[in-house]
Amino acid sequence: MTTASSPHNPQSTVDLGAQYITCTPHYAKTHQSFYDELLAGGILKPLISPIDGMMTKEGDCNFVAPHGVSSIINHYLKQSGADICFRQRVTQINLRDNKWEVSRETGSSEQFDIVVLTMPAPQILQLRGDITNLISECQRQQLESVSYSSRYALGLFYEAGTKIDVPWAGRYITSNPCIRFISIDNKKRNIESSEIGPSLVIHTTVPFGVTHLEHSTEDVQELIFKQLENIVPGLPQPVATKCQKWRHSQVTNAAANSLGQMTLHLQPFLVCGGDGFTQSNFDGCITSALCVLEALKNHI
Repeated sequence: MTTASSPHNPQSTVDLGAQYITCTPHYAKTHQSFYDELLAGGILKPLISPIDGMMTKEGDCNFVAPHGVSSIINHYLKQSGADICFRQRVTQINLRDNKWEVSRETGSSEQFDIVVLTMPAPQILQLRGDITNLISECQRQQLESVSYSSRYALGLFYEAGTKIDVPWAGRYITSNPCIRFISIDNKKRNIESSEIGPSLVIHTTVPFGVTHLEHSTEDVQELIFKQLENIVPGLPQPVATKCQKWRHSQVTNAAANSLGQMTLHLQPFLVCGGDGFTQSNFDGCITSALCVLEALKNHI
């Protein structure tokens, strides 16, 4: 759920990850309070812009985030009242005096009473320290069984007044080896403005993402541009670009029998959650969050 801003105008944004949220009739009931809250706050709105090739099932509702999909995360972080530190890469987790000592790539280590890990499963397995001995063989196998698709997303930012003359706000592409989805992001979110330039996002196919996973983003960007010209010819030059590699894009196989979370240690408490333990969508994230919360409540 990442939204990038243009370096020339922070109001010009593009969703590089999730594009819209699909709510099934089942989750419309079980997660109603979450949807009601986000809709009431204007964080979500019904998707009314045309998305070519979108597969819809009877009873499904689709929503967009007018302020970018990361506004959903920001809403919950703000509500939590937590002191948030970004860009702190955790490298080790050790047991020290009945607390967790968490080491970072840069900076000193810190101690915590409780640790909740929500990164992709392969990154949990890469952590060093005592945590490696705390994961049981069964849990390790479960974590190793989680698999992900990989893809690239390319965001393009244009000058104010630029016209992109296509009849759709988003389009699924089925006949291109490189490009799977294109969205004119401000049009998708129904926030077109003469003062803010349009933004466009391209998602690659998974086979392309896997093949080019270790290539430089500059080379990948070049390849995407060439294919984009075939699909939407004559696009103007963007004023800025943002190429995002999603090594862990969507979960293709979730951890079996994990019930939405995996508790690695009770005293002190260490629990894993996230879409790797459910499914790769908004409702999967909520389901896992609720399961982590239950585990925490039972512990506390």
